Amino acid sequence: MAREIISTDDAPRAIGTYSQAVKVGSTVYLSGQIPLLPETMEMVDGPVEAQIRRVFDNLQAVARAAGGELKDVAKLNVYLTDLGHFSQVNVVMAEYFQTPYPARAAVEVAALPKGAAVEMDGVMELV
Repeated sequence: MAREIISTDDAPRAIGTYSQAVKVGSTVYLSGQIPLLPETMEMVDGPVEAQIRRVFDNLQAVARAAGGELKDVAKLNVYLTDLGHFSQVNVVMAEYFQTPYPARAAVEVAALPKGAAVEMDGVMELV
């Protein structure tokens, strides 16, 4: 099955050797997003909620570029430098998703690129 590379200027460009997303058949693999502003490639200012919201905005932009929406995400992975921010992820996530929610994992990590507090990636199924 052929792979289609997904790219959009509405999300931060890749800061390494990866694509924003890869579509294989009806499945889209969304690369990790950190809270970078697409226009400047700078980290968003503000509290962790602002970082979480920016990550969801970035994921949403890539999902739309692939022909989907966040509601099409089947699996979401959340990486936090402080698992104490888990409840804030839930609050902000409720602004972007409705039931049925995707399967999800949340993992505390030692560090993330550019000093981000949060990174998320996911798998989206287009129907």
